[in-house]
Amino acid sequence: MAEKVVVKNLYKIFGHSPELAMQMLKRGLSKDEIFQQTGMVVGVKDANFHVNEGEIFVLMGLSGSGKSTLIRLLNRLVDPTHGQILVGGNDVATMGKQALIELRRKDLAMVFQSFALLPHLSVLRNTAFGLEVAGVDRKKREMRAMEVLDQVGLKAFANRMPAELSGGMQQRVGLARALAVDPSLMLMDEAFSALDPLKRTEMQELLLKLQAEQQRTIVFVSHDLDEAFHIGNRIAIMEGGRIVQIGTPDEILRNPSDEYVRAFFKGVDVNKYLVAKDVASSDETLVIQAGADAHADMRAAIARLRETQRMYAFVVGTDGRLQGAVSIDSMYRAMEAQASALSGAFLSHITPVPAATVLRELVGRIVQNPVPLPVVDTDNRYLGAVTQTLLLKKMVEQEESSHE
Repeated sequence: MAEKVVVKNLYKIFGHSPELAMQMLKRGLSKDEIFQQTGMVVGVKDANFHVNEGEIFVLMGLSGSGKSTLIRLLNRLVDPTHGQILVGGNDVATMGKQALIELRRKDLAMVFQSFALLPHLSVLRNTAFGLEVAGVDRKKREMRAMEVLDQVGLKAFANRMPAELSGGMQQRVGLARALAVDPSLMLMDEAFSALDPLKRTEMQELLLKLQAEQQRTIVFVSHDLDEAFHIGNRIAIMEGGRIVQIGTPDEILRNPSDEYVRAFFKGVDVNKYLVAKDVASSDETLVIQAGADAHADMRAAIARLRETQRMYAFVVGTDGRLQGAVSIDSMYRAMEAQASALSGAFLSHITPVPAATVLRELVGRIVQNPVPLPVVDTDNRYLGAVTQTLLLKKMVEQEESSHE
């Protein structure tokens, strides 16, 4: 997977003599010791990470952990003291003023906690503002603005003023303004934290919907566990300006790197955050590929199912995408009916489960239809299967680990 953002040995020192503070860090002094002796603040300390293209990468930490400073370093709202920030292979840390302006205008957008809308401009003009600054002519920028307002559900409010909108609607305008420039990288700093819980959930769902369609790279700062686990592909936990652990939500919950991370998630109901991809196993169900001779494929599949004492198999194409599910009985019926393709044996009652399906919904599916369920990603690629036994085992494991 290609890397959109690469951060190497990144530091930010706030104060009168950053180089002195850097020397003190190299001598092993802590952030608190440097502050006590010099009054300087270590905002970010030796950050190293990458963000993949199309990924939602969440920065988490307590207040003062450095997460907001770090995200502002990525687009040079804050200048780094030391280190590299590569965006699409270009080092933002050393980028000249004009190149930085071009990057912000054309390929990088930021959404803040405060909506930061211009009160004297309509929703349409607020949305088109970045394009106007970039010199796009009025007709083109307003067409683009209407397009993204439609995506966020505000097309009918294009001519309203910001003061006429609710907080949730204003944040949608802020998101639309960021999307209008069609950035490949979006930075979102506590973007939904000012909203009430219901509106926050709505915005999270909207973001995930747009992400499924557009696959942008997003760095998202949050202090909310539910939010981070719901939207994040990977999470970076920060403490005292340093990144202490990076991983998927499941990886961090299962294997916290130190006592800080362990305490950060103390009392968290792990089952609440498990999704289908965390439970799925590639060893649970037979996977077959369709060949030129459907009857030969079915006879071979039946033999393998009997040998492994299983009833069901999934058919996957050479591209890894799920095509359908079959059983011993459905393949016998298809052969008797002289079916010319394996698709003639596909079972209509076994349908794929999206990778992000939460455990509660997964349990409901298994209870209603006690057969192996195929789990697929957003491109319908097969990730594995979930069975009653596997699901029960996973829940027991999590229950036991919570009592350790």
